[in-house]
Amino acid sequence: MVSGLSARHDGSAQRSGIDRVITLASGRAYTVDEKVRMNDWPDILLERWSDEQRGTPGWIKKPLACDFIAYAFAPSRRCYLLPVVQLQRALRLNGRQWIERYGERFAMNPGYRSSNVPVPIETLMGAISAAKVL
Repeated sequence: MVSGLSARHDGSAQRSGIDRVITLASGRAYTVDEKVRMNDWPDILLERWSDEQRGTPGWIKKPLACDFIAYAFAPSRRCYLLPVVQLQRALRLNGRQWIERYGERFAMNPGYRSSNVPVPIETLMGAISAAKVL
C-alpha cells in the first residue's frame, strides 16, 4: 500500500459510503467504508434499515460506491475487509434465513430506529465465499 487517504471530510464521498481511499503501489485505488464496533462480538451487524419507519435502506441494502467495508472491532483491533458486491449478494441469497435464525437488533436513535441482523462471522464469511460463485 502506498497511501490510505481519509475521505471523511468529502461530503459527496461520505454520502456514497466512502470513508477512505487506499492506493496500491501499482496505482490501483480501492474505496472503503469503515464500520467500527466498540465491543468484540461474534457477529457482524448488517444494517437492513437505517430508518425503519421511513423505509430508508441501511448500508447493506443500498447501492454503495465503495469497493469494501472495513468492519472493525476496536478492543481486539480485528478488522474484516468485506467485498461489497459479494456481501450484498450474500444478503440477497440468505437474508430471510438469517433473520429467522438470528433475529434482528434495533438501535434507538434520536427520532428514528435502525434495524440490524447479527450474522455470525463464520456464517457470513462462508456466504460471501459462496456468493462469488455464479
